[in-house]
Amino acid sequence: MLRLLGTRLLTMVPLLLVVSFLIYGLIALVPGGPETALAGSNPTPEKLAMVREQLGLNEPFLVQYWNWFTAAVQGDLGNSFVNGQSVWSAIAGGFPVTLSLVALTLLIAAVLGLGLGLAAALRPGSWIDRTATIIASLFMSLPYFWVGMMLVLVFAIDLRILPAIGYVSFAQSPTDWFLHLITPAFALAIVPVAVVARQTRAAVTGVMTEDYVRTAEAKGLRPIRLVGKHVLKNAAVPVVTAFGVEANRLIGATVVMEQLFALPGVGKLTYFSVFSRDFPMVQGILLITAILIMFVNLAVDLSYGYFNPKIKAT
Repeated sequence: MLRLLGTRLLTMVPLLLVVSFLIYGLIALVPGGPETALAGSNPTPEKLAMVREQLGLNEPFLVQYWNWFTAAVQGDLGNSFVNGQSVWSAIAGGFPVTLSLVALTLLIAAVLGLGLGLAAALRPGSWIDRTATIIASLFMSLPYFWVGMMLVLVFAIDLRILPAIGYVSFAQSPTDWFLHLITPAFALAIVPVAVVARQTRAAVTGVMTEDYVRTAEAKGLRPIRLVGKHVLKNAAVPVVTAFGVEANRLIGATVVMEQLFALPGVGKLTYFSVFSRDFPMVQGILLITAILIMFVNLAVDLSYGYFNPKIKAT
């Protein structure tokens, strides 16, 4: 396991270099550049030249990138063009909101997705299997922002049992924190629920046909123990892979959902930064997001060693 961890961490170093170079390069290719955003409306050529000099944009591109990357490695992601706030502090302020939303979404996806998938796999061809398949297909076809608006219409406006928008921190009130996040979390969870359910059904159905499972059944092993001890662990690798893919997708999906529900997270900060041409903020958010995705993939890779000892051995 330690060897696998060391190998994955080493491969993340060149990958981070490549990703950071692409982030900086793509932002630099945006028409107008950061000097246009800072120079105000109808800037003179002299004003643009002065701003470029202040930002160090007259230096060669590779020098600009290296200066930004070395500063980022030391924790300095620059300051916002809009309000002068530190990029790192702005991201750190919105990160707990986004992390709470993603974590609650993944919990819902795990509970409902595994439940639907297991129910379908243990009764293949039954009405339970057909119902679970229909539900998964329906969830896959629904846009999560539309689901979010429908949930607000029903539970916030008609029934008035959940808040429509806003956020309350967990430290301030755990109950209000949950009530403000449950609607966007359910809206975001519809696709992960469907993906996890389908992967669980396919994996468990395949494992149930193995000889050792039939032998355990013939010995009279109770179904709950059979599924919990033998089936789930051996069927977990494709399910965990799908779970990791959906976790990475949710990091990007929060941009729309946080804007829709007025959640002060990194997603809403990204939306505001893009439209206000706040280039340092966008670069910092993209870099932190890339690092998070790398660590999610690392966690998925390490979980393979637990679920499949053959992978641990290699």
